[in-house]
Amino acid sequence: MTSQPSISVIVAVYNGAKTLQRCIDSLYDQTYLNKELIVIDGGSTDGTIDILRANNDKITYWQSEPDNGIYNAWNKALDHVSGDWIYFLGSDDYLWKSTVFEEIVPHLVRAESENIRLVYGQVARVTENDEICCIDGYSWEYTWRGIVADGICTFTHQGMFHHCSLFEIYGKFDEAFRIAGDYELLIRAFKEGGDALFLNGLIVAGMQTGGITANCIKLVKEIAKARRNNRLRVITIPWLISYAWAICHPILNYLIGDKNARYLVNFGKRFVAVLSYKQNAIMEHHTD
Repeated sequence: MTSQPSISVIVAVYNGAKTLQRCIDSLYDQTYLNKELIVIDGGSTDGTIDILRANNDKITYWQSEPDNGIYNAWNKALDHVSGDWIYFLGSDDYLWKSTVFEEIVPHLVRAESENIRLVYGQVARVTENDEICCIDGYSWEYTWRGIVADGICTFTHQGMFHHCSLFEIYGKFDEAFRIAGDYELLIRAFKEGGDALFLNGLIVAGMQTGGITANCIKLVKEIAKARRNNRLRVITIPWLISYAWAICHPILNYLIGDKNARYLVNFGKRFVAVLSYKQNAIMEHHTD
């Protein structure tokens, strides 16, 4: 890879006319030029295709046809990328500022020199009114433990840049999943260990709350399925607490609003993960 790595951005969309233009503009406005945009539309009927046609000069490749969900769309897009690094952005999300890619590129260069296939920053969860609910993104030690050991989603995909070799080695997304296919891929890639590079303080994207992963109970169940498929223990105390949070989330959302509910859920995940980490550290100390 040269000192100027290329970045392929993949956007899957279905009836996203309300937010798609903002998403495209956030990429087009990037000061870093060595990039491409691949958009896979699931056969929209709301004007999304008109937006894609109007932005033909900003999009390297796009297609519109019925698909089998977001992971089917992402897998289709992977057949058309040419970048050294691959980044997935939701159609209702957007890059946080115009210099995000320029700021992250030196870290991508460093990562490849150290054979690291995942680089990630932070993500701001925002409401439809662009109010920040919380900032997601934590150290790799914490994130890896949440994904592999504890079975909780301590990552946000919109902050992650994947080296193209990750997909060559571990394959594409498992389309049997509807909302946890990205989690399952990370398990596949990192269940035996491995490093990732975390960029603390660099907000990569704004992620609109809601969307497909708002179904918390289904998400927790798919996490369990992903763990079973990869022969990891499903029933952990953090996973059980996550399930309890999933049941409570609609009630919390109704009582205190989406912004405050999201804050409490994230606080709960961090609290559980920290307790789990400390407990593991104590056990390892006694073992030694």
